[in-house]
Amino acid sequence: MTRRIAVIGGGIVGVAVARELLQREPDAEVTVFEKEDRLAAHQTGRNSGVVHAGLYYQPGSAKALLCRRGVGLLEDYCAQRAIPRIACGKVLVALDEAERARLGEIENRARANGVPGIRLIGAGELRELEPHVRGIAALHSPSTSIVDFAEVTQALAGDAVGAGAKILLGHEVIGMRTTTAEVVITVRTGGSSTTTAAFDQAIACGGLQSDRLAEMAGDGPDPVIMPFRGEYYALKPERRDLVNGLVYPVPDPRYPFLGVHVTPRVDGEVLIGPNAVLALAREGYSWKNISVSDLLGVARTPAFWRFARQHWRTGITEMYGSLSKRRFVAAARAYVPELDDDDVVAGNAGIRAQALDADGGLVDDFRISMRHRIVVLRNAPSPAATSALAIAEHVVATIADET
Repeated sequence: MTRRIAVIGGGIVGVAVARELLQREPDAEVTVFEKEDRLAAHQTGRNSGVVHAGLYYQPGSAKALLCRRGVGLLEDYCAQRAIPRIACGKVLVALDEAERARLGEIENRARANGVPGIRLIGAGELRELEPHVRGIAALHSPSTSIVDFAEVTQALAGDAVGAGAKILLGHEVIGMRTTTAEVVITVRTGGSSTTTAAFDQAIACGGLQSDRLAEMAGDGPDPVIMPFRGEYYALKPERRDLVNGLVYPVPDPRYPFLGVHVTPRVDGEVLIGPNAVLALAREGYSWKNISVSDLLGVARTPAFWRFARQHWRTGITEMYGSLSKRRFVAAARAYVPELDDDDVVAGNAGIRAQALDADGGLVDDFRISMRHRIVVLRNAPSPAATSALAIAEHVVATIADET
């Protein structure tokens, strides 16, 4: 009997899931619903393009396992499809002794996760790798690379369609209900027009809308998604030679976000950022994008206020950086002293769909729930794009075990 499977979300994870479904079950009828007029419209197409090697993640966690598996699958896929991927390498730069000590902890995690080539280097070797970067030590990850994840998504979509998938753009899922035998999905296709369709299984990969999709499926409210906007500046073309590869700060466990870093892209652009400010809409890519209903949703969420009480100082600092180019660039200048305010122009922004638990804590690991016939990826922030092919394997294998 032919199975009918719906995939909700046309980012890299959703498209990878559709492709994997058809690789494992060629006779299935797979339909991808994407509410925008194009694939990769949100997190997939608005990130920095870093293929993460797996340095930071708790050994044995889903993030660590799926990131390392995903890196290998992604590298092989890009080679097969001639998608440009540049192994530019990455340095985590320590500015003081406290940060140097934390580098050792990260090195241990990276080795436990199987990250190849990782090593601690001193200030002299850092200058050899990055002549314009200053620090007292660094952790070097030569295998970290960059890619255009939107291009990867288009290639995966081509594979899925070639195997029989239907990808329906401009189709927003606004309702789901399960019966004894199927999942009934309601879709808005423009204006007030709606249609319904029945499926044997649904997989929601909705990113910024994942908690709402989970509640449609009958799941509980937690974890809730908080949209944090990450803003970027870009180096002017004549100053792109300030870095050779990725230049990152050492993560501080006291703070919820990584901090400003310098990121070359495969198209030659070099980004500085991101910061992390609460967006005024789920898809609010600037201060001008405001959704009253989204803001009311935040205000009614106890988890947000618990988070805010813990991290309000960081929030104020990030907001200052958002409103002041001078402050924003100064954060990067700590690592690249030659960087001047006039060396950068405003870049794009992205939104991180960050899940918060009921206690206000950040959900650190990937989180996937299954309820009746519906699977929901409830938390899949970075490194989800890197891990997409492995996440797809995991989700599809989990479904197969349950059916």
